[in-house]
Amino acid sequence: MNVFIINAHPEPKSFNGAMFRTAEETMSAAGHSVQVSDLYAMKFDPVSDRRNFTTVKNADYFKQQIEEMHATEVGGFAPDIEAELRKAESCDLMIWQFPLWWFGVPAILKGWVDRVFAMGRTYGGDRFYENGVFKGKRALLSVTTGGPAEAYRPGGFNGDINSILRPIHRGMLRFTGWDVLIPNIVYGPVRLSEDERLASLEAWAARLRTIGNEEPMDVGEY
Repeated sequence: MNVFIINAHPEPKSFNGAMFRTAEETMSAAGHSVQVSDLYAMKFDPVSDRRNFTTVKNADYFKQQIEEMHATEVGGFAPDIEAELRKAESCDLMIWQFPLWWFGVPAILKGWVDRVFAMGRTYGGDRFYENGVFKGKRALLSVTTGGPAEAYRPGGFNGDINSILRPIHRGMLRFTGWDVLIPNIVYGPVRLSEDERLASLEAWAARLRTIGNEEPMDVGEY
């Protein structure tokens, strides 16, 4: 299996960093082909503009989707964007590792989506949802939160975690065709003991060893 792992945390020694390394090491040890994008280490630029392209469709007025469609037709994506597109296109499983910031993904990961999920190349025409470009590929969110589990239950202090993640699951991933797996969530790792954090890492590794057997969830149900 070809695996693509994206890490969106600025501190390598963080728990997210440990989750990222655990995923990379576990999947590699299991014999899978693994590619990674450690966005902060790469200094990935999340700002989407004409730098996404080596080509120009309309020099007088910038409309990103028009430029994306043109770049798709003529092979005009900038090298850094083309590299990320190829990682996504070649993988069977994509994992996003990130901390939940302001009820969403960190800006660097949102910028990755803004730049890489290009119209024409990753969606458009009749290629959405079950007919999406990435149909048959699977995606998995690995998320940490600041608060405890009870804060993310229906009626909890922060609301249902499934509702919080729905714009990502449905609006980014399923929209472009990915089959979405049940998210891996570690609640409040900063509040856990060292033994509890190690247990979470071990549980993550154990899940990944059998991830090929998992069925996607229905992101339209919640």
